[in-house]
Amino acid sequence: MGFFNKIKEGLSKTRHAFMEKVEKLVSRRKIDEEFYEELEEILIMADVGVNTVMQLMDELRDEVKKRKIEDAEELRPVLKEKLRELMKAEQFPMNIQEKGLTVIMVVGVNGVGKTTTIGKLAYKYKNEGKKVLLAAGDTFRAGAIEQLEVWGKRAGVEVIKHQAGSDPAAVVYDAIQAAKARNVNLLLCDTAGRLHNKTNLMEELNKVYRVIKREIPGAPHEVLLVLDATTGQNALSQAKLFGQAAGVTGLVLTKLDGTAKGGIVIAIQNELSLPVKFVGVGEKMDDLQVFDPQEFVEALFA
Repeated sequence: MGFFNKIKEGLSKTRHAFMEKVEKLVSRRKIDEEFYEELEEILIMADVGVNTVMQLMDELRDEVKKRKIEDAEELRPVLKEKLRELMKAEQFPMNIQEKGLTVIMVVGVNGVGKTTTIGKLAYKYKNEGKKVLLAAGDTFRAGAIEQLEVWGKRAGVEVIKHQAGSDPAAVVYDAIQAAKARNVNLLLCDTAGRLHNKTNLMEELNKVYRVIKREIPGAPHEVLLVLDATTGQNALSQAKLFGQAAGVTGLVLTKLDGTAKGGIVIAIQNELSLPVKFVGVGEKMDDLQVFDPQEFVEALFA
């Protein structure tokens, strides 16, 4: 199943909550102030984000004037066109090195599906013929190391680990040495996601980041922030926090199939200068999909 079909299936809750309301609105209202207010409300409820919604509404009003649109039905393609523009046209490929070792750091708060994402990435890249290794750098959360080992077994990939409570930077250092010795192509590093003390967490991540940089010039090649799509606007604030502190290069949005708040993808793409690189649209190993912004909009209107 290609990305379009997967994302179409995964977006069914969002499409139901968003597009069906838009359809009802355009079929029964003429374009007036009340129409704009209702449309604004629908977009905000789908978690498109207030700033993005305001921008979108201004652009729609301009187009209506410019094209002299009177029938609300004619607004449907205009809305789609504007969303496509907001989503930025191109895909952002992963920075995977052709030669030598690629190091990817995976960050995010607990409970967003970080470990699961690492397992699915390991599976994806192993299937593409790469030699993959995992670093169990979340040494704080009870069961995190064991959970990563379960995913490692599923993907057929080895995990470098220390005891629970040990220094994450030391784990990552050992994993880098093992990766070099074994001619590994790709090292995926799990990190702690506890949020009770943001400065501690960010210092910890920074230490891991510095160890990677020191051992492999130019690394980490990607710092992926995992966000739970079901948390809507909360995901946006997490992205802002981590983006500033952890040198994030791209986002992974999990549980998109479990939410009617899929509009958060639009808000994130528009309001942060961080590309969405993968989306999770199910439980299976291959349900982590490379994100295509244009197909996302197509699937929303499908």
